[in-house]
Amino acid sequence: MSTRPLIAIPARFAAGTSALRYAAEVNARALIEAVWRAGGEPASIHPAPGDVAGRLARFDGLLLPGGGDLAPHRYGATDTHDSVYDVDDLQDDFDLELARQAIDSGVPLLAICRGLQVVDVALGGTLEQDMGGPESEHRHVVHPVAIRRGTLLERATGAEKVEASCYHHQRISRTGAGLTVTAHAADGTVEGLELPGSRGWFTAVQWHPEDTAHEDPAQQGLFDALVRAAGERG
Repeated sequence: MSTRPLIAIPARFAAGTSALRYAAEVNARALIEAVWRAGGEPASIHPAPGDVAGRLARFDGLLLPGGGDLAPHRYGATDTHDSVYDVDDLQDDFDLELARQAIDSGVPLLAICRGLQVVDVALGGTLEQDMGGPESEHRHVVHPVAIRRGTLLERATGAEKVEASCYHHQRISRTGAGLTVTAHAADGTVEGLELPGSRGWFTAVQWHPEDTAHEDPAQQGLFDALVRAAGERG
């Protein structure tokens, strides 16, 4: 029986869950199941300082999931919008270093929602702290996203347009060094990023493909592509 490629997923801090008595480290079950369906072995890893490169080297691939907002000072902002939530310095430090190490070392990387923003900031990009309130944000929204032809994103999804399940109130303002935009929403929001010439497989999406991956082959295709790249690297 072949060994499943080992996919690292940084855990997210939570004040508590219904099944536990104390603060928790979690990942969405839908996310874990999407990696498992793709043939990967999902492994939540503890956000902790020190030797991020060494820890990442044990894995075949990396998935940067959604979560709370990055601290605005991480991308040079001097003020913080009232809507910014769940900022955690340790989580930011860990995610940003994971992104840099994965890109530098060529570890296959799929970045989702916050994960896309982490990669953008790690490469010197900036974020729009709030998209303009409830009438403009993409929370609890499923909408069409246009995908650029010839991209890794198009190959993974097998589509030039997908129905994307979104939950975010921030978006890319300036793309980081070397990044190209691979997808847009109708309102111009950047929905996908890639890094042409990168050492390893990498694509990022602003939406949550895990929400509908169980019933939408285009969304499951992102996880399939990550695990396939991870297996080929090993």
